[in-house]
Amino acid sequence: MRFQDASKDARAVVYAGIQADPLVGRVAEALCDAPASVRLLARAVMNGESDDETTWRTVFPTLLGATADPAVRSAAEAVLPAALEVAAKGASARDQYRGAIVEELTARLLSRRATAVRRERRVLFDGVPTEIHPYDVTVEDAGRPEVYDCKWGARGIGDDVLHQLDDARRHAEEDDVRLPVALVVLDTARTCAVRLDRTYAPRDGTAVVTLESMGDLARGVPAPGLPGPRA
Repeated sequence: MRFQDASKDARAVVYAGIQADPLVGRVAEALCDAPASVRLLARAVMNGESDDETTWRTVFPTLLGATADPAVRSAAEAVLPAALEVAAKGASARDQYRGAIVEELTARLLSRRATAVRRERRVLFDGVPTEIHPYDVTVEDAGRPEVYDCKWGARGIGDDVLHQLDDARRHAEEDDVRLPVALVVLDTARTCAVRLDRTYAPRDGTAVVTLESMGDLARGVPAPGLPGPRA
């Protein structure tokens, strides 16, 4: 088993520019230690229904109001301006920014416990055709590889991505390599569970990390399955 950089096509070049935008890093950094409630705020704002700050202060008074917990309010205030910048972008650009933010957030959290965190990499196995699709984030520390695919929302979970993750895990097992694989989704566990009930691909060996459990990425390899909601 080995890793390889993805081929650079026109889409990848354009997307690399978005990944390098400081706005992506600012949002990801603000979300790294934010509670799940603030991640939910960020998701709502970046969906682009409104880029009016007053609207969101009205919708989320327990996070942004005068009576909010000071620590939570501080985290929410740090996220809101950058999330509003994303919301103000056109629909096509907004989609790409949101995807890049989930990937950057995942990479930053993993970097707290791993040294070789890479982006847009393929996983190769001898005798197995190469997948065209690269994985969004990989951990390539010696003897402890991990593979992550990142989605903005539960709608992005499909049989194709579940098959790709499970195939990588199984092929690695055939090479006597333990390869944890996971989906990282900036959406609630409940919404992901509903979406997963509509899929047919194998997923018993795939972890699903949601906005409630994202902090776990910094603490250890996520266990297979979908964790229950928590604060």
